[in-house]
Amino acid sequence: MHRVTLTKETTKGILENLLKRSPSQYGSYEKTVAEICQNVREKGDSALFSYTREFDKADIDRDTVLVTEEEVREAYAAVPEELLSVIRKSLKNIRAFHEKQLQNSWFTTTDKGTLLGQKVTPLETVGVYVPGGKAVYPSSVLMNIVPAKTAGVPNIIMTTPPGKDGLISPTTLVAAREAGVDAIYKCGGAQAIAALAFGTESIPKADKIVGPGNIFVALAKKAVYGYVSIDSIAGPSEILVLADESANPHYVAADLLSQAEHDELASAILITTSPSLADAVEKEIENYLLTLSRRDIIKASLENFGYILLAENMDDAIEAANAIASEHLEIVTKNPFEVMTKIKNAGAIFIGEYSSEPLGDYFAGPNHVLPTNGTARFFSALSVDDFIKKSSIVYYSKEALREVHKDIIAFARAEQLTAHANSIAVRFEDEGEESDRP
Repeated sequence: MHRVTLTKETTKGILENLLKRSPSQYGSYEKTVAEICQNVREKGDSALFSYTREFDKADIDRDTVLVTEEEVREAYAAVPEELLSVIRKSLKNIRAFHEKQLQNSWFTTTDKGTLLGQKVTPLETVGVYVPGGKAVYPSSVLMNIVPAKTAGVPNIIMTTPPGKDGLISPTTLVAAREAGVDAIYKCGGAQAIAALAFGTESIPKADKIVGPGNIFVALAKKAVYGYVSIDSIAGPSEILVLADESANPHYVAADLLSQAEHDELASAILITTSPSLADAVEKEIENYLLTLSRRDIIKASLENFGYILLAENMDDAIEAANAIASEHLEIVTKNPFEVMTKIKNAGAIFIGEYSSEPLGDYFAGPNHVLPTNGTARFFSALSVDDFIKKSSIVYYSKEALREVHKDIIAFARAEQLTAHANSIAVRFEDEGEESDRP
């Protein structure tokens, strides 16, 4: 890891280095992704199945693209009861947390004859993308489907790349069914995103696409945004640990490595006011690397985007943490709740030495789909809000409009929008109101 004395200049340099990991920096792939999306848009299933054969080496067609009930039953038989029990416990926590986010429509009235309000409506169709290949992430399946289901989305469809045998991981299928998915399709990559965005003969068009993926998936989501809504364009995983001399270096090192193992572009940062803690964490990391299975990935991650920042005081450390706006932020200090109140920018905040980041990944309940690459300055975790839309409701009686109509006309005329003014004025022509018609 890079050991750096914390200043405004070093913080700026770190931010610039971290932003190199953004999917927006991989423009060389955009042309390929654009071609895939256009082909799927124009040719539908034909292009989708062709890309599936090319990239996933699976022979999928209209008869096999949709996961069947028999395949789901076989998946349940293949998943150990112990794991199924854990999935259900996690699901219960995730659902309970997201149910607290539910919003209701509301209306207010006055005795002057007005009604104003907000109507909350769930999206009609949501597409959930789930990565495939060697890695299987049932936790991400739960985190993406549960808030949509909780919001009341009536049609949740999932796409995930099949193996060469044309099958989906049993754990993925079971997690999706437990969470409440309505249909699962065997396709992945940019072609699956395009299918969800534009629709094909087999796959319905979605109103919104959520879920993580590789660089091709990220760029495809960027390309189709506007035709369909998306959650975000996620970058590599990040963790920032804010610690003082009271922190346990054994725990801090373990938590930093929990994110560094994701991939070579993951970022792990320790900001501390204690040089002795920094020394101890470095030694703990060396010891962990002797035994961890993904040590090569961890080493590359730490070499490229791993930092230990030494701050003069906790206020400077907090200021740097807010500037970096990390996806995951752990606070391991003497007064962690006090520090938490000063944090403005973080995807998720973990307080105290027993609230390690994997607790949020798998079990606690809050969503683990979080803003990355500094976007926690203005984005939030995936939530029920991402799966609803809000319509404003306006009703005025004639009497209520009469009371304010001259103000509206004056405002419209000030903007030289005479048709706007006329739309109000014509309703009171019989009362001598001058319209804006010739």
